[in-house]
Amino acid sequence: MGLNLALEAAKDHQVFGTVKDHTLRTDAFAVHQTDLLVPGAVEKVLDKTQPDWVIHCAALANVDACEANPALARGLNTELPKKLATHVGRGGARLVHVSTDAVFDGQRGDYTEEDRPNPLSIYAQSKLNGEIAVAEANPNAIIARVNLFGWSLTGVRSLAEFFFYNLSADKQVMGFTDVYFCPLLVNHLARIFLKMLASDLNGLYHVVSRDCFSKYDFGIKIARRFNLNERLITPTTVEQAGLNAARSPKLTLRTDKLTRDLGEPPPDLSTGIEDFYTLYQQGYPQQLQGLGNR
Repeated sequence: MGLNLALEAAKDHQVFGTVKDHTLRTDAFAVHQTDLLVPGAVEKVLDKTQPDWVIHCAALANVDACEANPALARGLNTELPKKLATHVGRGGARLVHVSTDAVFDGQRGDYTEEDRPNPLSIYAQSKLNGEIAVAEANPNAIIARVNLFGWSLTGVRSLAEFFFYNLSADKQVMGFTDVYFCPLLVNHLARIFLKMLASDLNGLYHVVSRDCFSKYDFGIKIARRFNLNERLITPTTVEQAGLNAARSPKLTLRTDKLTRDLGEPPPDLSTGIEDFYTLYQQGYPQQLQGLGNR
């Protein structure tokens, strides 16, 4: 998400990006290598870059990894956002804090920003705590609950890539028929964040696609657009998959507030998949992966 966001923003803005472990070489934006959990690191980055806008993408987003290491989940998903929100607010910059649709238990679906969250996993709880901490430390911040897909540096960061690369290799995969979500193409998400900042918005928003599907149906749509064998996708349930952390079954979120305040709805899933396909045709996945190999 951070890399796609930086590349989108760099078209019209001066961008500084931070990385922790991997090497990233690009002429599109400045790269600062740092561990934001080290004491003083946040302050140092902000002092050095003097940003007007900050979009915070760093997180421990692997649900099972959070179950295995709750202390790291708390540090990255709760404590770091709180520190960042505090220091960004003091410096007068605007902040977008990226949260998740997983703060809801998914029993009902069709959630608005006014609905009460009920996190089921350590990941979801740490992200909800991060939302609360950011809102308290910096009331002017934007808190965005998202679900996204797109191309990544490693090729393994999104569900769309999972389906594409496995089906391209003629490998059998599972697709959940009992988990619903509203994924937004990461490039669309990046552009929406920039519009939200330019529009001087603040507070909590659901920033997802305006339509929702099961993960199985999502896989089928990817397969059909890329002319891959959809029969390789086995419909299954979360219980049958035997996952460690609990998953919320119906994470369908409403985007009425975002549509009202931006004056236009977010793109639908068909548009997202079509643009995902177009980026592939343009060689964008290889361009991203090349940034880590130069």
